[in-house]
Amino acid sequence: MLDVWKEQNPMKRIDQWKRRMPLLLALVFSFVSFFGVKAQAGEIKKILSIEAQDMLNTVPDTYLLDVRTRPEYQFVGHPVGAYLLPYFFYSGTFKNKGTDCWYDFGKKNKHFVEEVAKLFKKTDNLLIISRDGTRSAIAAKDLVEAGFKKVYDVEDGFEGPPFPTFKESNRDKFYRQLARRNKVIGFGLRRHYGWQWWGLPWTYHMDPKYIYPPDLTPAKQ
Repeated sequence: MLDVWKEQNPMKRIDQWKRRMPLLLALVFSFVSFFGVKAQAGEIKKILSIEAQDMLNTVPDTYLLDVRTRPEYQFVGHPVGAYLLPYFFYSGTFKNKGTDCWYDFGKKNKHFVEEVAKLFKKTDNLLIISRDGTRSAIAAKDLVEAGFKKVYDVEDGFEGPPFPTFKESNRDKFYRQLARRNKVIGFGLRRHYGWQWWGLPWTYHMDPKYIYPPDLTPAKQ
């Protein structure tokens, strides 16, 4: 068959390709469209706190989800109108590693996506905020994988990362050394970035409308 193809008139081969071209273009367009839409639907957009607040004020069907623990939401404070939906539960278990000590977050909330789905539609704009953008990133990923279409990670968080901070690890290490050596005020502390740093509205007030839904269910006697 290859020999027959070689023996054909060149103009005839061009005509054959012209006839096939619309079908090939249609197949390519369908392929690109399918995978392009799929990638776009599963994309997590990273935004800053100030952008999140602007969306809450201007874009319909936009909601802020605070995925920190209950104690953080209550005692550190939270954005006004933020729904408490913990991604991890606070365990109170004390841990230490060398000179570093901390209380453990505990177990992941296995009902996180389920509880979000009870409150919001898959097409709502969901803005996910945590302390410094760490937990919000993985919580947002879980929501996208569960089919939520418009998920935004508030990457600077409520308190922000420890000061100073840079995305480049070597630069981050260098400036932290300088800050420590020169006893910079605020070194290692938060609130130099994030929701509070921007001066956006936050509160300690606990409104039952925004509390984690299972917490509002009376305990069985």
